Amino acid sequence: MHEKAPLLTAKHRDRLGSRYSRRYRDKGELPAVVYGRGKDPVSILLNAEEAIKHITKGEKVFRLDFPGHKDIDEGQMVLVRDLQFDFLGTNIVHVDMTRVSLTDRVRTKVAIHLLGEAKGLKQAGAILMHPNATLEVECPVSEIPEFVEIRIDDLDVGHGITAQDVQWPTANFKLMTDKHAMVAQIVIQVEEKVAEAATVDASAGPEVLTAKKPAEGEAAAGGKAPAAGAKPAAGAKPAAGGAAKPAAGGAAKK
Repeated sequence: MHEKAPLLTAKHRDRLGSRYSRRYRDKGELPAVVYGRGKDPVSILLNAEEAIKHITKGEKVFRLDFPGHKDIDEGQMVLVRDLQFDFLGTNIVHVDMTRVSLTDRVRTKVAIHLLGEAKGLKQAGAILMHPNATLEVECPVSEIPEFVEIRIDDLDVGHGITAQDVQWPTANFKLMTDKHAMVAQIVIQVEEKVAEAATVDASAGPEVLTAKKPAEGEAAAGGKAPAAGAKPAAGAKPAAGGAAKPAAGGAAKK
């Protein structure tokens, strides 16, 4: 592990703060801090292209070349503890590292790579869920893997692979993530059906907003006033202002 760990060359970082960090990054340098081993933190600069290339490949342990610095031994082993990204979450802008030795046991996250094509995906509407792409473990520094591969060829609909099902390289690995955490699962995607619009009564005509209002004297609800001289319907009251009924017993006096 010591011989395989990538070597990073460090320079001392004199100025701190976000303003100076932006200037360093503009010049192709990556700000970092080294902690641990009972020594004071040391602010350093790394070659951004070289460091980010190894980190994005999954490397976590590095040999640090920082000649002439009393708080960092020649070939000091360091472990990447934390990464800070820009506001878009895409570019690494800062790295926290801690001093380690090959015999130390450390907690770290290991990437999970899925291999093969699950047989359950042949079913219509089936999709592969991969909710946990990394798992946290405790292991010796000398055994930290870049990633762990899991074959999913036999994974069927309704079945899944949990953290406790993952096989680690040696017995020195202790799983720190919840053992029931789902790593891979085949589920059927259910499409939500849009509710059908209510059926419109075909016999109901559209409301006419521009229809003429009934004139005064016309019957309500669309009825028409009786024609002149027409006999009123049975039980209907005479219209206001109609002729008076002659008095009983004779004609009216002239």
